[in-house]
Amino acid sequence: MSAPIIGVEHLVKRYGSASAVEDISFTVAGGDFFGFLGPNGAGKTTTMRILATLLRPTSGSVRVAGFDIERRPQDVRRTIGFAMQEISLDNLASGYENLQLLGVLYGLSPRQARARAGELLELVGLSQVAHRWVNQYSGGMRRRLDLAGTLMHRPRILFLDEPTQGLDPRARRTLWDALREFNREGTTIFLTTHYMEEADALCRTLAIIDHGQIVRQGTPADLKAGLGGDLVTLQFAPETGLEKVSGSIRELLEPEAALSVQDHQIRLTHSRAGAMLPRLIQRLSDLGAAPVALSIAQPTLEDVFVRLVGRSILEDDTALVTGRDPFVEGWR
Repeated sequence: MSAPIIGVEHLVKRYGSASAVEDISFTVAGGDFFGFLGPNGAGKTTTMRILATLLRPTSGSVRVAGFDIERRPQDVRRTIGFAMQEISLDNLASGYENLQLLGVLYGLSPRQARARAGELLELVGLSQVAHRWVNQYSGGMRRRLDLAGTLMHRPRILFLDEPTQGLDPRARRTLWDALREFNREGTTIFLTTHYMEEADALCRTLAIIDHGQIVRQGTPADLKAGLGGDLVTLQFAPETGLEKVSGSIRELLEPEAALSVQDHQIRLTHSRAGAMLPRLIQRLSDLGAAPVALSIAQPTLEDVFVRLVGRSILEDDTALVTGRDPFVEGWR
């Protein structure tokens, strides 16, 4: 991994007395596939828009591709691509024409724009439909074309805000292949997503943000290993007294092991769950509290997220900060 291409130090973004981002610091290495995860209202989209010079920070230092975002925003914009959730395409033009126009707007000559459009259409698997009007494209095809448009000027960094939202599983995986290829060609990718499977499949580094603060950062494997081993889930009948049961189970666990009780379910971690299960089942039998179901699995990123944040990434925190439209804040 190369030197940092994004450096954030003590970044703060406030709207009046409310904080959307509260003193965060992190780096992204050049060539990385970086995932930024958090529930709604956590500050991830605010942070991404600040990095892309679409929103002014309240305080802190941010450098993107070596440029200070406040002193040299135009230089930052020349080095990045930004694909937002909303797709902006001309429906009454072909995919090829859409890319050609974007290329010219990015400063390419007509000849360069035609050549680059052809390269990208091949890369995202749209060569066969390049001359069809975009209004005939499926949602997945439109998303791939939109991403190709952000790469017309060969940006060093690509920001993606929920790029596969609303796509079916097949279209999502097709888009994953294109993103992997972009990254292999040297583009640093900064991704926000609500799909944990997507983050696990694509990202080499992850940062989890909640209530405007980064709560953990690392590789997907390191974050999952941090849970302390296998994840055991026990489902009990509604009449079972789980307070007594959970206390007894805790005696069998390692000191650092996690245990949580929710509804009629107990979830716990153990470094060697298979070896511990016979003792656990015997203990529950002695208590007269045999579970109605039991499962053991490797922890997932969703498990990591719930442990760190206390809720699923899809739960709506709705602690969203309202403020001026970030696209009209008057950045020079």
